[in-house]
Amino acid sequence: MRRTVLGILAALLLLSSTACSFSTKDPNYIPPEPLPPLEQLKQVPVTEQTSLAAGNDVTAFVTPDRNIVCAMTSARGGHLNVPYEPNSYSDSANNKFAVVPVVHCELAAYPKPEVDDVADDCGGTGLGYLGGTVLLTPNSAVYGSCRSGVTQMEAEFGPKGSKEGPVSQLRELSEGQNIERNGLRCSAYNSGVACGNVSGGVAFFVSREGYQLVSDGGKTVRGSLKELS
Repeated sequence: MRRTVLGILAALLLLSSTACSFSTKDPNYIPPEPLPPLEQLKQVPVTEQTSLAAGNDVTAFVTPDRNIVCAMTSARGGHLNVPYEPNSYSDSANNKFAVVPVVHCELAAYPKPEVDDVADDCGGTGLGYLGGTVLLTPNSAVYGSCRSGVTQMEAEFGPKGSKEGPVSQLRELSEGQNIERNGLRCSAYNSGVACGNVSGGVAFFVSREGYQLVSDGGKTVRGSLKELS
């Protein structure tokens, strides 16, 4: 009986010592700085995109915090093929224009454009050159656009959003994942999204806090975020 009790006690001690583990944070640990957008896009492996497809010609995703939605799609004569926004991309009048691969992103909460990044005067229409959207082509990245009213992303996940609609049905691109379509690549990281044409040296990074527009292979950086941190 004594041996049996001792055996049970020994087994319980062994179980408790192997089932529990303790870890302490290193007070001297400093997390590495986030990579510049082009470097992030180069280094992270590409994720399978089939589960993110929003149609035969569009791959769309939303970030886990529901602040950014992006469509990896195409444009003709400035008209975008975006599945969650009304558009005239399919109008026969646009058939004369070349099809260009693009990435278009919308934010629910966003920074305003820097004065130097306002690209035009909205053609004299009086529309505001607002934040909340970013467009990447193989040759350029532009933040903000001439528009009035709210985007679909603002309507669903902005301060007065409905939390319902086409954006809410999209799949997430998880933090640290990359996705590529038609030579353009996107990555969700550092609580935002970076997209770029890696071979062309053009990219952007956008988040709630600010944005970067990158060109010349990373030599030129504009926007409210001069460095990621």
